[in-house]
Amino acid sequence: MKKIFFIIGIAAIATACSNDNEWDATGTFEATEVVVSAKGTGQIMSFNIEEGQEVEADVQLGYLDMTQLELQKAQFDANNENLTATKSQLDASKEQMGSSKQQIDATQQATSNHILDLEKQVASTKQQITNLKKEKARFTAMLKDNAASQKQVDDINYQILVLEKQLAATQDQINASNASLKSQSQGYSAQKQGVDAQIRGVDAQKRGIDAQKRGIEAQKSIIDNQMQNAIISSPIKGTILTKYAQMGEYATAGKPLFKVADMSTVYLRAYFTSDQLQDIKLGQQVTVVADFGGGKTRDYTGKISWISNESEFTPKSIQTKDSRANLVYAVKIAVKNDGYLKLGLSGNVKLK
Repeated sequence: MKKIFFIIGIAAIATACSNDNEWDATGTFEATEVVVSAKGTGQIMSFNIEEGQEVEADVQLGYLDMTQLELQKAQFDANNENLTATKSQLDASKEQMGSSKQQIDATQQATSNHILDLEKQVASTKQQITNLKKEKARFTAMLKDNAASQKQVDDINYQILVLEKQLAATQDQINASNASLKSQSQGYSAQKQGVDAQIRGVDAQKRGIDAQKRGIEAQKSIIDNQMQNAIISSPIKGTILTKYAQMGEYATAGKPLFKVADMSTVYLRAYFTSDQLQDIKLGQQVTVVADFGGGKTRDYTGKISWISNESEFTPKSIQTKDSRANLVYAVKIAVKNDGYLKLGLSGNVKLK
């Protein structure tokens, strides 16, 4: 009997040693979970998702009531169109004012040109009179020598007389035109100043309209942002774990709508004792054994993605290789999910 008990004891010790060497740490599988909350306020008009459903990132899954926002945006668009029409009218008025100013300048320039033409005529007439007086002197001298007739001298005198009358008449026109131009110039100047003042007023109105339009665009940007916030979507690609709200309910900003997790890569949160830390490092590949119960397991290749900087007391649900260890370090091991791994499933880690 003693021999039998001895053999059984040796077998139990060997089994215990063997079990101790099967794994180096244990833990449970978890994933990156995101609780998506409402960004806006309003009744949930559409929200067709189910727990377990796969969703893509930034794809619309539902939306809140946007009726008031759409009405406000339509009002802003109408105001913007009215301001644009008003600005177009002001541009047309400014263009007309510019034309009036050009007409004033053209009229004033035409009067000045007319005076210049008259002055040229005066100069030309004076030159003709000077030339005729020279001719008169020459023919008068010739008349004394009987080389010319009195009629020739009289004809020259007549021509000089006519030109002098023309010169006097032209000079009178110049004087009258100068007086008129001087009088008109004051009126033209006043008109131009009035037009310039009107143009400055139009420019001021246009600047005011531009400021109003910028304000409307800013308000529209706020409305667009609020409408965007009314759309329900997931920030990540993953699986819907929990649905907290239903279509028809009233949502407020910050109210949880659903929980989503990226199940393509899950993480085994395992715990190692301090004397095991020298055997692990970030990026290290390890073997992860998922325990499905009933003796069913599945092996995976995992990579250490995080090691805690602080120790903690061993969780009650966790076993360690050294049962005497009170403090352990949490470690996350990333594992590509083949569809079998579920959150909360137990797993063991083999370092070698």
